[in-house]
Amino acid sequence: MRIVIAGGHGQIALRLERLLSARGDEVAGIIRRPEQGDDLREAGAEPVLCDLESASVEEVAAHLQGADAAVFAAGAGPGSGAARKETVDKGAAILFADAAERAGVRRHVVVSSMGADPAHEGDDVFDAYLRAKGEADAYVRSRPGLDWTILRPGGLIDDAGTGLVRLEAHTGRGMIPRDDVAAVLAELVDTSATAGLTLELISGSTPVSVGVKSVAGN
Repeated sequence: MRIVIAGGHGQIALRLERLLSARGDEVAGIIRRPEQGDDLREAGAEPVLCDLESASVEEVAAHLQGADAAVFAAGAGPGSGAARKETVDKGAAILFADAAERAGVRRHVVVSSMGADPAHEGDDVFDAYLRAKGEADAYVRSRPGLDWTILRPGGLIDDAGTGLVRLEAHTGRGMIPRDDVAAVLAELVDTSATAGLTLELISGSTPVSVGVKSVAGN
């Protein structure tokens, strides 16, 4: 498969790129800064320079041409303010979905957040983040040209992955290593039977492949 990842230099994206390239997929990661390219090459991915905060749908669609799947893993990051939650976590996600439709890339996987909700209340930056992610998720769900799956991990940690997860429509709160999030994404990308599902993810007792097959059967 050829898979294009938005937010290609993110912590989850770099892990995902390593997994996908190791299994023989062709991977491209969209990045904003040229100096990030070496990290992607080291992970086995082709760096694609494109700023999703300023690019047009046509520009992004050109990068998606010929892809079998698209993964949105971009984020404004913990140090950013509410304005960039709107332009990246919401705006870039919507742009990427539109571009995937334009390019005819049906398989579309989104890394969202547990608690994402367009109606989430509050004035803190994290509240703005949850609203932005919720609005982006709602938009992706509305697109008839996408076979989407939305993944909502719990609290992200850098502990080594265990390969054991809980992946369900509703898991309740919990933590999850970024390694395991990447492993689940790698399975979801080519498990099109999960299209139309919004899934929460935390650490658990089920092997990743078994967990994905289980939800795909629902």
